[in-house]
Amino acid sequence: MRYLTESFALGALRRGRPVEQFLGPAGSPERPGIRYIEVRPTKIRYEIYLHTLEDVGHETFVDVVEFPPLYTDDEEEEFGRLVATRDDPLGALAAAEAVTGAGRGRWVNAGVVQDEYLDYVVAGRSANSAPDGYPWAVPPSKR
Repeated sequence: MRYLTESFALGALRRGRPVEQFLGPAGSPERPGIRYIEVRPTKIRYEIYLHTLEDVGHETFVDVVEFPPLYTDDEEEEFGRLVATRDDPLGALAAAEAVTGAGRGRWVNAGVVQDEYLDYVVAGRSANSAPDGYPWAVPPSKR
């Protein structure tokens, strides 16, 4: 099972393990990119990072943490853009979902987002939905 139930996602965060979610395509046809969101536990809080990266991968290169930022003038650092912080894991998931349109049932353990990316590449990089038909996350500001 790739996707974490809510209780498993919360458990991972409480144990100090990040969870991630592949959000799909970003950018333009001339400069394609991808997005994924990460909830990262720290000693005192939970940090939510949005990663917007150039889509430079292919079937044998899916390590998204190695992809360069899509918008270098956006002050997005190599580690993503901090979009929110929360004091509890449930609040962190809710904040990540509110900011990006991420789905509660689509969280994966750290590192599994590259498998999600590989599925996206193999399926032809659909602009409308994930390979399993689930619609890509749409930030609330763009709905």
